[in-house]
Amino acid sequence: MTKLMKPYISLFVATSITILMIASPAAQAARDQISVVGSSTVYPFTTVVAERFGRSTDYPTPKVESTGTGGGMKQFCGGVGVEYADMVNASRRIKQSEFDDCQTNGVTDILELKVGYDGVVIASSYDHDVMELTLDEIFLALAANVPSADGTQLVENSYTHWNQINASLPNRRIEILGPPPTSGTRDAFLELVMEVGAERFPVLAAIEGAEGSELIAIMNAAGIGDMAGMAENGADGGDVFGALSHTIREDGVYVETGENDNLIVQKLNSNGEAIGIFGYSFLDQNSDSVQGHVIEGVTPEFDAIADGSYSVSRPLYLYVKAQHSSVVPGMQEFINEFTSERAWGDDGYLTDRGLIPMPEEERESFGSDAASMRAMQL
Repeated sequence: MTKLMKPYISLFVATSITILMIASPAAQAARDQISVVGSSTVYPFTTVVAERFGRSTDYPTPKVESTGTGGGMKQFCGGVGVEYADMVNASRRIKQSEFDDCQTNGVTDILELKVGYDGVVIASSYDHDVMELTLDEIFLALAANVPSADGTQLVENSYTHWNQINASLPNRRIEILGPPPTSGTRDAFLELVMEVGAERFPVLAAIEGAEGSELIAIMNAAGIGDMAGMAENGADGGDVFGALSHTIREDGVYVETGENDNLIVQKLNSNGEAIGIFGYSFLDQNSDSVQGHVIEGVTPEFDAIADGSYSVSRPLYLYVKAQHSSVVPGMQEFINEFTSERAWGDDGYLTDRGLIPMPEEERESFGSDAASMRAMQL
């Protein structure tokens, strides 16, 4: 009996050790290449840093994938261990729901780095006349439901040409190429353009500020009583307003082009009618073939985004899973490169790629967080 038990015990012990080694994050040092996922807007900046990092150090060049901000957050917040991404690019700040998912899945030490600023642009090929657009005109072009001619009702969007919205705009078909719901650029566009544009119409502004029976009465008067169930289930006017201002029409006017902003640029060059929505850096890098349209009287240019006069601007982020810094080699060194003045400074190499640098005080603050891998609090 003893002789029979020994091999069994040895096999059990060996198997248990193997399982522990697989399960232990400290033992999973099988991956020596940093993994970064996320925003297509931040992708080119992180890629440049990764390439320089790979050339100038003994560490492998980090793997950077363009998955969109939302898709990247799902991967990043999935858990701790080398099967999960180490960092995520984001063209908006992490949402509370995403942060909570991270915490639930054990991703508790997250470094938040604001890396710079960018503008969301509306652009076209040079075959298209430059348009001067307001935020409310863009809302009318894209929203699923828009105010009626007398402004009292919300009706299904039937605009087909820009001059129907404003007679001074060209008689061109409305065709807009833009990012999908998983994109941070789309999130920023909805917040900075669609919400602000919607607030300029009294019927929508009244909904935003109402609640309870008053909200239901306003919705019925506006012809959207079919949405009253939202209010009856506890939603306030802000919730209803958000649903209305964020719902893009689905009649073919808006065409989702995936997470590749370069694809939008290519399609604009083959379709002189269309306009596209993407980050300023792609406009900057393709200025020989596409042009930005004026929004609220301001042309999308580097200085206008930097000084805030261009209204459709947003911060860009990199989130780092600090728990991986002791498992995946080179993470601290990579972050040090990204936050160096030669990279994100006023005259850094990332400004050549269209990144709008933060003020020096902000760079110092986030650089200090990076040097200590200080975990964020949301």
